[in-house]
Amino acid sequence: MQRAVIVSVARTPIAKAGRGAYARLHLVSLAGHAIRHAVSRAGLEPDEIQEVFNGSAVSVGPALGNVGRHAALRAGLPASVPAANVTRACASGLQAIVSAAHRIMLGDIDVAVASGVESISLQLDPDFPNLAREPWLAANLPDIYMPMIDTAEIVASRYGIGREAQDAYSLESQRRTAAAQQAGRFDAEIVAFAGEAAPEEAIRLVKDEGNRADTTIEGLSTLKPVRGDGFTVTAGNASQLSDGAAAVVLMSEAEAARRGLEPLGVFTAFATVGCAPDEMGIGPALAVPKLLGRAGLTVSDIDLWELNEAFASQVIYCVRQLDLPADRLNVDGGAISIGHPYGMSGVRLAGHLLLEGKRRRARRGVVTMCVGGGMGAAALFEM
Repeated sequence: MQRAVIVSVARTPIAKAGRGAYARLHLVSLAGHAIRHAVSRAGLEPDEIQEVFNGSAVSVGPALGNVGRHAALRAGLPASVPAANVTRACASGLQAIVSAAHRIMLGDIDVAVASGVESISLQLDPDFPNLAREPWLAANLPDIYMPMIDTAEIVASRYGIGREAQDAYSLESQRRTAAAQQAGRFDAEIVAFAGEAAPEEAIRLVKDEGNRADTTIEGLSTLKPVRGDGFTVTAGNASQLSDGAAAVVLMSEAEAARRGLEPLGVFTAFATVGCAPDEMGIGPALAVPKLLGRAGLTVSDIDLWELNEAFASQVIYCVRQLDLPADRLNVDGGAISIGHPYGMSGVRLAGHLLLEGKRRRARRGVVTMCVGGGMGAAALFEM
């Protein structure tokens, strides 16, 4: 079985949902931008891509069609390039990478693009039709529809994670992202978005706009819990609602060598688990041991970790359960400070892991995420 390697990374800056730079922008424009630049950075012609897999969590449905196919065409890939849209809630982008890697490992194809995109702004649009709840699930397993913020409160209460700990973690995330932006550690992955036609022509975003570099613990402590008194999750210790897209180019190791391309990393393994929907945030604490067990590794064998920061409460729980080292975890911040366009995040985390891992001369890295509906996902990469 041949190995699947990642040879390029490209993403848009992340914008605030509803009021940010992409509030009125179609998500296919974002995804097409990321794909086009990932292909260009790999030195490939558009017709050399053999398959596109795109991950989207909530930006799917009859009204939007196959977002992956639309994005591939928007990126300038020829009509002969097939594309699919995959969804695994918050791990949709990571699932897109896995889907592409598996096709390559099996020898079905040699070159693919994996992308992820989300427009939360679209979901905030009052004209966007909300899907009705399935009656049996609503009656017998209502937790499947529980808002993610409520699952974070359950994790905080059930596992004794107080407001102070959540705010302290969130402050560190903001600090790390501010330092990374100042040092230019996101520059290698970002391609500034400039609209090419009305109504996007006024858009010019060159960096993530969600980071609040002036955050203080005093400021965080004054924020009121979203669910009211007695609760702990605030706008300051939860991931931000965001829009954005990211893409990577994968190919077989032999194909990369033939083209003279130096891989950023190798996709090695993937693991998923299920957990109770009402505490979906603990998913990484279950997925990581499964992943490492398959690979014959331990936590100490991993040089770099990217754990999606859906909520501070669930990150803290997972860190405690897995005994993750703080100096190797989310070293440049995470979704609390950068943003969380659901379908994009898995691709963004993997891309940043590989670029930061190369900078640090790391050998192995893990991307892990909690998944809405009660799941955990984790992927192992070699740098």
